[in-house]
Amino acid sequence: MGRSFTTLDQLDIAGKRVLVRLDLNVPIKDGAVTDSTRIERVVPTLKALLGGGAIVVILAHFGRPKGKVNPDFSLAPVARPLCLALGKMVTFVPTTWADDLAEQAVAEATPGEVILLENTRFHPGEEKNDPGLAKKMAALGDLYVNDAFSAAHRAHASTEGVARLLPCAAGRAMEAELDALAKALTAPERPLLALVGGAKISTKLDLLGNLSKKVDGLIIGGGMANTFLAASGIRVGKSLCEHDLADTARAIMAEAASNGCEIILPVDAVIAGEFAKNAPSRTVAIDAVPDDAMILDIGPQSAADLCARLDKARTLVWNGPLGAFEIAPFDAGTNEVASHAAGLTAARKLVSVAGGGDTVAALAHAGAVDAFSYVSTAGGAFLEWLEGKELPGVKVLMKSSG
Repeated sequence: MGRSFTTLDQLDIAGKRVLVRLDLNVPIKDGAVTDSTRIERVVPTLKALLGGGAIVVILAHFGRPKGKVNPDFSLAPVARPLCLALGKMVTFVPTTWADDLAEQAVAEATPGEVILLENTRFHPGEEKNDPGLAKKMAALGDLYVNDAFSAAHRAHASTEGVARLLPCAAGRAMEAELDALAKALTAPERPLLALVGGAKISTKLDLLGNLSKKVDGLIIGGGMANTFLAASGIRVGKSLCEHDLADTARAIMAEAASNGCEIILPVDAVIAGEFAKNAPSRTVAIDAVPDDAMILDIGPQSAADLCARLDKARTLVWNGPLGAFEIAPFDAGTNEVASHAAGLTAARKLVSVAGGGDTVAALAHAGAVDAFSYVSTAGGAFLEWLEGKELPGVKVLMKSSG
């Protein structure tokens, strides 16, 4: 598949200072990193650069310090886990971005060294994409590599501004993400199905509108499905439902029909009187939900229907759970469909790409996350891509490849 962006393999990095934008926004408790998944994902890029004889200078943000120096949002605790993951010394530089500490550290560095600079958001110009800050950052490097897809939907100094000033490329994790998304939406094998779940359609209007133009079938689950069911004249009891968006739901269904996209809704449901662990539950046909009950999961007939549809599909894009997966037995529908998708993927019959919000947690709960073709941990950026929006941090990489 031809790429429209530059990769690490196309850069001459020997002896060069390479600015690398990473996502190191990891969970920290009592000064210790509690989940190093994001650190592990960037190791291939860092090893490729070090193996090629580069000086690696890392740019990253952490939390929301709002443009001010705040010790609570320091990247210092990330240095040691990064060092352990790399098997190499990492020098942390506590720059405030208003001093010359970064310049001094980079000037003294030699090929094969790794420098981690303090939180880019300690400077108010980062989130404003200030040209002066971007220029200061660019002066630290000869080349720029972005390996933080999760931050690519932000036009910040370290994600977009600096990329305009240096030859740039996508890192290994960014490359994998862009390739996966291209397989999912840009040039997918068909039939192409999208599964969109979650609580409210009000938060996913752009997503549903864009997908209805691109996919062959749009599976809607979770609380969102209730709004579509109610808009179709089906009583949903006291289920989570945006009744005020009935006209919107009907408009989405009409647009999907005009695009040749089938909207797929549950045919049965697991209901209970309350959303609570071990609450008495039962399965009913979708048009037989009592007024005092709430829909908390798709029923077994719906799950079987979705699995049969996946058998005929070639590509699946998944965003959001099918039910209230956090509490048994309302996780059964999501678990069954996720496991089936994972099995088809393992058998090379399906390309499955998932991400955003509760999706990773739901697939992990189902034991299916490792078998999917690609699972994105980039919530906002993944969703904006699915919505058809241009991501500034990706667009600037595309431009660099001519």
